[in-house]
Amino acid sequence: MTGTDAERQLDALEQSITGCRRCPRLVAWREAVAADPPKRHRGEEYWARPVPGFGDPKARILVHGLAPAANGGNRTGRPFTGDRSGDWLFAAIYRAGLSNQPESINREDGLELFDTFVNAAVRCAPPDNKPSPVERDNCAPWLEGELALLTEVRVVVALGNFAWEAMLRSVRKMGGEVPKPKPRFGHQAETTLIAPGTDKWTGPEKWMLLGCFHPSPLNTQTGRLSAGMLDDVFARARELAGLGPHG
Repeated sequence: MTGTDAERQLDALEQSITGCRRCPRLVAWREAVAADPPKRHRGEEYWARPVPGFGDPKARILVHGLAPAANGGNRTGRPFTGDRSGDWLFAAIYRAGLSNQPESINREDGLELFDTFVNAAVRCAPPDNKPSPVERDNCAPWLEGELALLTEVRVVVALGNFAWEAMLRSVRKMGGEVPKPKPRFGHQAETTLIAPGTDKWTGPEKWMLLGCFHPSPLNTQTGRLSAGMLDDVFARARELAGLGPHG
């Protein structure tokens, strides 16, 4: 698949994702937040739709999160863009040499990702950041569609246990292999995943799954996750992806 083919198919998948209304609770929540935003975002036009992944179609590193924030990705239409978790994440991606700027505030801010793609297990903002199992499973085909098109991915950085478990589940569902006993999430935990062995699969035979604490305020403000810890994860992701050290 050429870069142009991948971009065209990712664009088509994005159109399908953004039109999804499979989960009544999430549809109601994302639209309610947009209709009554906090004072700091009054007057802004909210995206208020499912949020597709974005980045380099030839990415070797996939950064996989939980879901858009109600006043972050649900507002901007791009995962992690415009919220405090994203402030930490995009700064770390920039320090790792994987983007052209250290922050992302909206879809038109000029951010470019190099060798990196960012997505989430659930594409609509969930109340209390807690999607239900049904909502997670309703979103799984969107993740699987992106995985099938991101044929250069070698490393998945899972931000938190929810993202880790969602990735394991989708790999198994697609016909790939997960080690037994099932690998447990942890910061800098690593495991090898065997990709689907079908004629239609054109991606790598193996992925490395790399765990990272989610850069949520709960983790960053308490010191559970530091900037240095994030930098170590992305340095390791570069190494596993065959990109070499940055700088």
